[in-house]
Amino acid sequence: MIRRRTTLRRVSRVATTALAVLALAAAVSPGAAHALPTADAPPPASPTPPGDDDRLPEGWRLAGEGSGRELVWASPEPVPMGDARVEFYSGDKLLGRPDAAQDRRSFRLPLNGARLGSVKKLRVLAGGRRLDEAGSGAKPSTPRPVSPAALPPANEVDPGKAGRYRTVSGAYTLKSERLPGFPEPVEMRAHVVGPADAPGKRPLALFLHGRHYTCYGAGDGEGGGWPCKAGTKPVPSQDGYKRAQKLLASQGYVTVSIAANGINGQDHLAEDGGAQARSSLVRLHLARWADWAEQRETAPKAVRDIAPPDLQRVLLVGHSRGGEGVNRAALDSLYAPPADQDGYRGPVRWKIRGNVLIGPTIFGQNPAPDVPSATILPGCDGDVSDLQGEIYVDGTRRVSSGTALHSALYMVGANHNFFNSEWTPGQAKAPAQDDFSSEGSDPVCSPGKGTRLTAKQQQAAGATYVAAAARLFVAGDDRARPLLDGSNRRAPSADPARVLSHAVGAHRTEAFLPDSSTKVTGGKLCAQVAPDAARACLPPNVRGASPHFAGWEISPEPGRDAVAMRWTRAGGPVRVTPARPVSLAGAKDVALRVIVPPNSTGTRFDVTLADTAGHRVKLGSTRVDGLPGSGQTASYWGREVRVPLTAQAREKLDLKRVKTLELIPRSRSGKAWLMDAWGWRPGTPDVEPASLPRVDIGRLTVDEGDSGTRTYHVPVHVSGKGSGKVRLFAPEPGSDEVKYRTVTVRPGAHDIDVPVEVKGDTRYGYDVAHDAFAKAVRGAVVGSHHGGVTARNDDPMPKITLKPVADKVTEGKPLKWRMTLAEPVDVDIMAGVAFLPVDSGAELSTLDVDPRWLEGEAGQEPRPKRALSKMTEGESLFLSVPAGKKSVELRVPTIKDTAREPDESLKAQLFPYDQNWEPQDGGPVVTGTVRDAR
Repeated sequence: MIRRRTTLRRVSRVATTALAVLALAAAVSPGAAHALPTADAPPPASPTPPGDDDRLPEGWRLAGEGSGRELVWASPEPVPMGDARVEFYSGDKLLGRPDAAQDRRSFRLPLNGARLGSVKKLRVLAGGRRLDEAGSGAKPSTPRPVSPAALPPANEVDPGKAGRYRTVSGAYTLKSERLPGFPEPVEMRAHVVGPADAPGKRPLALFLHGRHYTCYGAGDGEGGGWPCKAGTKPVPSQDGYKRAQKLLASQGYVTVSIAANGINGQDHLAEDGGAQARSSLVRLHLARWADWAEQRETAPKAVRDIAPPDLQRVLLVGHSRGGEGVNRAALDSLYAPPADQDGYRGPVRWKIRGNVLIGPTIFGQNPAPDVPSATILPGCDGDVSDLQGEIYVDGTRRVSSGTALHSALYMVGANHNFFNSEWTPGQAKAPAQDDFSSEGSDPVCSPGKGTRLTAKQQQAAGATYVAAAARLFVAGDDRARPLLDGSNRRAPSADPARVLSHAVGAHRTEAFLPDSSTKVTGGKLCAQVAPDAARACLPPNVRGASPHFAGWEISPEPGRDAVAMRWTRAGGPVRVTPARPVSLAGAKDVALRVIVPPNSTGTRFDVTLADTAGHRVKLGSTRVDGLPGSGQTASYWGREVRVPLTAQAREKLDLKRVKTLELIPRSRSGKAWLMDAWGWRPGTPDVEPASLPRVDIGRLTVDEGDSGTRTYHVPVHVSGKGSGKVRLFAPEPGSDEVKYRTVTVRPGAHDIDVPVEVKGDTRYGYDVAHDAFAKAVRGAVVGSHHGGVTARNDDPMPKITLKPVADKVTEGKPLKWRMTLAEPVDVDIMAGVAFLPVDSGAELSTLDVDPRWLEGEAGQEPRPKRALSKMTEGESLFLSVPAGKKSVELRVPTIKDTAREPDESLKAQLFPYDQNWEPQDGGPVVTGTVRDAR
């Protein structure tokens, strides 16, 4: 591996006889800055390859052939480093997650031998937000938003009010730690705020920031590598939650916000996007705090200056990928992860009472079911734009006992970054930005709109609701519950923010949860994740606009359903009948989560129940209004409404055997979707985590071999206790077939077997991934949800030569070399050509070459005159030999002028790239000479 003096960055379009050179930007040691590695990409699917009448849209290209075929997209501007993963789609079908070059401009997806369908439907998304919109000709719709509704009544208690304790802040830095799969150690650094005068041991709140730029300074602007290079400093993202830390500290909490730049700079190497690494980092810090609680004299000064921590009362707060990290930490604290995947191997000496997740990712979609949680969904999130954090609520249903409260808090007008002051322009030390951006004016989220929060308003609201979760989950104050559980109360400290809530769990009892066994009349059972428009809950043009319907690794995905309703006149009932009668005995109300279109008002329903004996009672009427929304927001979100179980219902119905729920529209026309309905009563029960089996999918990497076919098995680790059910998915490389089945798992058994056949050959190619995915269904948890078998190319890259065709020419003629492979291969072979200073004599300058070539290949203007090696550090050309071919020509066209000049030379070196976009050392060096024409 080399680290060269120059950085290969520029686009090249050097053409040869019918061979196009790579139209990409690249970098030294390009890694997947935004996406997971090749192994993370489920195979794309489709019936037909593109043809002459189905040309790739602007910015797209296909490279390679057969198993080495790749889909490549080049962004006109760098894609900012953020928490969402970049994904390629064909229509509504996920093709996979591409590797990204280090400059965040170019993205490539190995197709594993699969073919594409209509390339006109290609799309690039990140967190549901379209990145290639400019090339698509499409414009996001901008409906007129509704006026902000009046704020709801104030809650009995306001957790946003400062407490009585004096606060002290400080920081500590410990020895860095090595985590599995990461070549560089990860820092152990934190910002501490705590009460100086609180009695006894105090509960601990730990904050974990998300995926942001790691380094800044020295003209580097914003960097994503690790460790930070000389002259740059780490972005102090851990300092961005001081407002929330100080509020909690004043209320008696010890708080610590930990740095995770070392993970952010390397998480492209992790199949799970760094979730397990972040969990390890959280638990490494908790272990240190457990040590310091027992031996105060060993603690850093910042820790000794505040009250001692109570590790049996821990709240975790995670922002963005930090949210997924603390969710995994909570899971790992209850169910131990496989030792070879974990960076912490000590005992669990703490108890996590709850999680707060702020604009979180949840790539695995496997939340910790028995740890209470509150998830903040920012209505103007421009990073994790699909608000996939909703799955921390929806994904817990039926998995375990259901006693843990899981709350979603939709914060109208909040963006992704401003919860962290170090990601906020005007507050941050490093460069920062408003992550929500749009062409023109967005009616909901553009700064200055009545629905958009300022940074200070957003930070105040975020701190208030973190404190509300702490008060409920850790302090056990049930008076805070109405702020989180859909009871339509507000905390005045968060004003003017409008924060809406709904929840599952706690004292809810399962009633109507639509699934494949549910009978629906008057409406239809719809799939939350489905490319088939007739089956999908939302049509494709609004896909991703519902947080509930955030996509996963596989589409279509069984087991995720809702009830779709549409009516053109009042009075037609929609009846929902589960396979078996349900019990509402002991419930006070029926709580429904109902989605209506954004900006709609006045949708009304009568709610009726019927029992198995045929008795039918109208409970009452309810109204549901939509959220403020635009074409760029995920605002099809379930509003919680409750209707009381009246005395009449208790008298006439057998509440232990309720058969049917009826929703009867009373508005003249409209649309709505029923997510679920529950029996509800107030209160927050104590949560005792169940003993569950845990499933982790591993990855086995094998050499493909030279011949024959070998069978391998995807490694699966099952631990814990008891038995449960998970759903297993196995895509077939090279086709759109996905095999899935529901499997009962138990420790010590071999219930999951995924055989993989690997065919050997002697031709250089790329690695091929055979993937497997798992999702919890009932009575089980899943840690590592993604793994498989990777067949590693074990054949060497053929020898590459760069021979002169015309290396001594008269000005006005092109210099030419031919790059040749010793033998054809199955994939495109790419190489960069860097200009080096000549050993002696005059060097060819920018005024000696064709200005059109200079602009097209190096992005440079001829003036001011400078040697080609001095144009701009790192400027280069790119060559590509297409799969199945053996050579490509490099041309440097010169121009004829009237000046009398000595002979001028250039010197260039070829740097072939391997499949990971790493430049290989030892490439050939060539020189060329241009003679004066006079």
